[in-house]
Amino acid sequence: MNSNGTAIDEKAHGMTPAKWARLRAKTNDQVLAEARADSSALPVEDRKPGSLGAAGRVSPAKRIRWALRMSQVEFAKTFRIPLGTLRDWEQHRRDPDRAARAYLEVIAREPDAVRRALARAAKAA
Repeated sequence: MNSNGTAIDEKAHGMTPAKWARLRAKTNDQVLAEARADSSALPVEDRKPGSLGAAGRVSPAKRIRWALRMSQVEFAKTFRIPLGTLRDWEQHRRDPDRAARAYLEVIAREPDAVRRALARAAKAA
């Protein structure tokens, strides 16, 4: 049983008693850090410790930021996106407009090129 009384199928997804023991020995923060570091893992939204349930829809901005292994502050500062705007996108309070979606796509495909272009623009200003 998990913390909210729901039964857990301990044999699901190839889990063995040894794998469960290793997992239970870790903190929630350790598990989340390892999941984020695994490039083959699909992103999940942060949750309160002990909460289970279906993962919510993960925003494209958050997927890109996680793929680049950046915090919200780092991502916003690096790509000159207002932090509040990024948070609104990631928490589904607002959707990026078409231009912002295109910018996020360029960041996803060529983050280093965007960094260089922004650095050159800052030097020219």
